[in-house]
Amino acid sequence: MSTQRLADLTTMRVGGPADETLTAHTRDELIERSIALWERGDDWLLLGGGSNTVIADEGYPGPVLLVRTSGIEQVADPELSAGSIRIRVEAGHDWDALVAECAERGWAGIEALSGIPGMAGAAPVQNIGAYGQELSDVLHSIEFLDAATYEPRRMLAAELELAYRDSVIKQGLEGVVLSIDLVLADAAVGAGEAGPEPLSEPIRFAQLATALGVEQGQRMPLRVVRDTVLRLRASKGMVLDEADHDTWSAGSFFTNPIVTERFARGLPENAPRFPVSDGEPEVAVTTFDELAAGQPLRTPPTPRERRVKLSAAWLIEHAGVPKGYRLPGSGASVSTKHTLAITNRGAASAADIGELARFIVQRVQQEFGLVLVPEPNLYGIEV
Repeated sequence: MSTQRLADLTTMRVGGPADETLTAHTRDELIERSIALWERGDDWLLLGGGSNTVIADEGYPGPVLLVRTSGIEQVADPELSAGSIRIRVEAGHDWDALVAECAERGWAGIEALSGIPGMAGAAPVQNIGAYGQELSDVLHSIEFLDAATYEPRRMLAAELELAYRDSVIKQGLEGVVLSIDLVLADAAVGAGEAGPEPLSEPIRFAQLATALGVEQGQRMPLRVVRDTVLRLRASKGMVLDEADHDTWSAGSFFTNPIVTERFARGLPENAPRFPVSDGEPEVAVTTFDELAAGQPLRTPPTPRERRVKLSAAWLIEHAGVPKGYRLPGSGASVSTKHTLAITNRGAASAADIGELARFIVQRVQQEFGLVLVPEPNLYGIEV
């Protein structure tokens, strides 16, 4: 047990001390220490890589448990289709190290998620995504330590209700992710020393396809896709670099707003818009067997207004907050490479981060009539 500044444990590099800091290096330690903290009855903070967390200058008023488990193993699964593999990743395993190893082994499905900081256990909480891939595309299940029962249980991906940067865990299901299971394509099958390199999943994102010089839907060698994604992220200050203050951030500070198509029509014509799928339509048919059983006729569902996703970065820049913007006297600024990131220029306080975030929210609301929602977990900071 120890105490240390949380600024040293988060990528934004702000935050005062924790009352108490504990570390779990194994699955059993993670279970044991989580249960012990729940039994104490006090609020406590689970912290992985600290890449999606901003903590107040006053610190965290309770224990902080650091997840430092690691490991990847293949899981036998007779239900898998040919050419697929299932792997289990411990919650504290570095996410980008996982992507790098998968690319090296010829396992496709998460290559576009290269360079995302943080640890594997946080991935399903946030349903991480980038460049046309999301964790929900490949997540099979998680092992979850339930705070209500103190028992580990397996939760299938469908039970997590994964959505854009959202899940039932993020919405309040209390517990600890112990490990995650992914189903990936074994692209190394048929690719030997003299054969072709293992190929990625189809490229879905226009910017990535352009950078690769291919059409959307084509495949490219896994390592080429990973390297290209890392270059794209680095150009936006989204790959951690000690010497680059644009990377002293929590990544994207705001989620891309999802609005109705009607609302989007009121925005400037050049405002980027991306269609949002609302899933399968509801069933509006009643079978003869159901009628015979006394079930009433189903009524057709009310048509749901189409929704679109907007670009928070575009909204921020066109609300008059350019790259590199800094409030007078502040140690925080908008990234010089990307308007979606708020950065620590070396001596920022958490108060500086919060003040700039509130300013951005106000400017976008005044200009476009919508409220941006922070993506990182904020403790002791109001936006």
